[in-house]
Amino acid sequence: MQIRPLHDRVIVRRVEADTKTPGGLIIPDTVTEKPIQGEVVAAGPGVRDEDGNVHPLDVKVGDRVLFSKWGGTEIKLDGEDLLVMKESDIIGIIETSAKKKAA
Repeated sequence: MQIRPLHDRVIVRRVEADTKTPGGLIIPDTVTEKPIQGEVVAAGPGVRDEDGNVHPLDVKVGDRVLFSKWGGTEIKLDGEDLLVMKESDIIGIIETSAKKKAA
C-alpha cells in the first residue's frame, strides 16, 4: 500500500539509535528512548498561501531529519511503524559530509 501525504505533511520512518556508546558500552533496551531521527519516505506537494500559490517543502524523500520527541502522529502501514507530521514539526535536516558519503 502507498500513501501520499497532503499539503505540508511528511511521512517519516524512525531511524533506530545506536545501542552501543562510542566507548563500547551496550545500552539496554529498558533505558533507550524513541529515536528523534528519521528518514522521509513521502512528502506532500507543499502549503498554499492566501493567494492559492503552492510553496514546495524544504524536505524531500530520502532526507534524514531531526524532529521533536513527541512530534507527529504514529501510524502503522503494511506492518511498518511510521510518523505523519507537518514540516514545521521537523527541527532540521541532517546533512552528512562528503567524506562520510564516500566511505
